[in-house]
Amino acid sequence: MDLLHSFWLALVQGLTEFLPISSSAHLILAPRLLGWSDQGLAFDVALHLGTLCAVSWYFRDDLARMTRAWLATFSGGEITADGRLAWGVLLGTIPVGMAGLAIAAYADQLRDPMIIAGATAGFALLLLLADVTNKPRRDEYGIGFREIMLIGLAQALALIPGASRSGITITAGLALGMTREAAARFSFLLSIPVIALAVVLELWALLTQPETVDWPGMVIGVLVAFFSAYLTIRWFLSLLERIGMLPFVIYRLLLAAVIFGVFWSG
Repeated sequence: MDLLHSFWLALVQGLTEFLPISSSAHLILAPRLLGWSDQGLAFDVALHLGTLCAVSWYFRDDLARMTRAWLATFSGGEITADGRLAWGVLLGTIPVGMAGLAIAAYADQLRDPMIIAGATAGFALLLLLADVTNKPRRDEYGIGFREIMLIGLAQALALIPGASRSGITITAGLALGMTREAAARFSFLLSIPVIALAVVLELWALLTQPETVDWPGMVIGVLVAFFSAYLTIRWFLSLLERIGMLPFVIYRLLLAAVIFGVFWSG
């Protein structure tokens, strides 16, 4: 793959992975519109590794506290707020893991542009509804087991390309009375085990399949995805309470219209 293509695809991944606009829709749409060949499994590993490093670095202090508190629960220590949050992130990951295993054989069928466009628009409207009816009363430390599992079940819907993992989990958080920032922060924390699992599975597939690895493209993919994702997380969380979800909803509806227009004829 051309190094310039690597740069642009990594930039698209980094900018869209954590915004509620569906990175999968963009990564499927961009190569088709521009006539680029499929980026390959190795490059997918690089993109996911870059975004995983970005979100882990941004939340490094939170993750350190959560890990210490989580480990303390095994030695009879008091279950603190950080410990409960750590358990919540792990429990909230179970539904998407089980759903992923259940539909693995049908994943390619879901990459149809019409499905992507429908999911992009439909889940955008749900996000808008959750935002305008939101009555914020709790942060990520104030949610219980019921709320965690509901957000985890919502995350499983992100296996539909176009739904947006961050979008659907933020939607669920808002509907359950979380503040915008808290819903986004919990969504990003939930992404860490999910993206890590994706990296492991992709690496395993890469090791068991004969595929030439484009190392310069891999390096560019990791670095560009890392920096763009990290800056996007910072920007999104700093502006979220002021701008709300409407700009992202409008963007998703326009994106869905473009996808319908480009691929409707087949």
